[in-house]
Amino acid sequence: MNDKFRIDSHKLMFHPKRVAEWLEAQKDPALAQKVYPIYVEISPVGYCNHRCRFCARDFMEYKKRRLDPVILKKRLAEMSELGVKSVMFAGEGEPLLYEELPEMIELCASAGIDTSLTTNFSALDDEAANVYVKNCKWIKVSVNAGTPENYAFIHSVSGREFQRVIDNIKKAVDIRKKNNYKCTIGGQLLLVEDNRHTVTALAEKLRDAGADYLVVKPYSHHHESITDVYKNTDYSSFLMLNDELAKYNGDSFKVIFRINTFNKLIGHHQRYSRCGSVPFFWAYIMSDGEVFGCSTFLQDDNFKFGNIHEKSFREIWEGEKRLNCIEHMESFDISSCRQNCRMDEINYYLQELLEPSEHVNFI
Repeated sequence: MNDKFRIDSHKLMFHPKRVAEWLEAQKDPALAQKVYPIYVEISPVGYCNHRCRFCARDFMEYKKRRLDPVILKKRLAEMSELGVKSVMFAGEGEPLLYEELPEMIELCASAGIDTSLTTNFSALDDEAANVYVKNCKWIKVSVNAGTPENYAFIHSVSGREFQRVIDNIKKAVDIRKKNNYKCTIGGQLLLVEDNRHTVTALAEKLRDAGADYLVVKPYSHHHESITDVYKNTDYSSFLMLNDELAKYNGDSFKVIFRINTFNKLIGHHQRYSRCGSVPFFWAYIMSDGEVFGCSTFLQDDNFKFGNIHEKSFREIWEGEKRLNCIEHMESFDISSCRQNCRMDEINYYLQELLEPSEHVNFI
């Protein structure tokens, strides 16, 4: 099984208690306010040292803002007590540019919160690398090309950055091996016409660097993105890469070509009528401290609940603005959602729970 981490699927079925709470709260606003997210994405900074051609967050303008580390430490400890199980540091900026990130990762580990990083991995120092590999469940590196020249074009940086990132992946793998850490280390490429010719080269590079996997996923246009060069990409002719990349699979390295996600984009098939996951199972904390129920609508007040610099996470999550969002989602038109969003498979699963097919009791 190439995708043992269910990257092209979902993992909500492993949280039956939280799902049961969600089901019970469907018609009870008081109970709904108490259903806390399992997973939170945190953007510690708003700025980035790369300018990827397809960046979905370009409309955020890479502002020079950052979370107050004193406040963030308080909120992380609080979130652990409230039932948050995982945090991914990523967001509209590059998380490794947040100087206090190693401290936050260690705090999460001590508080029982699983952590992960999605990063371009260029701004890495040795001391921080050890903290990340020791404590993170996984590190996913955005490497969107397989050659220095193509990397420079896609990421809008010097071609020298490509080898620096590959070397940093090797460094992380060496740290893991030397210390017997358990962190999964992989790469991710967002596939477009301009980098498809270098995907196999990247698979070979990552395999030889000791990475665990390469995820290959399609571009999904964000409705507020400034860039639209890849908006109308037809992925029908890209699917042959699945078989071509399979030759790099082995016991210690897998290429996870997200065929399910590609096929849904090609078919434009919507399998559910409402988003049941928002605002329940996940949350997004922006680099200015604002808490949102969905990362697609980061400038929409209907999805904004409050600021961690001003209120506790409990006050925000159980507050009036989130309750308004719960009511808002009852009639929300999901045609305005981003295709293949992070909650896509989860929403299909939730709709099956609410509207099961016949014969489900014959297990």
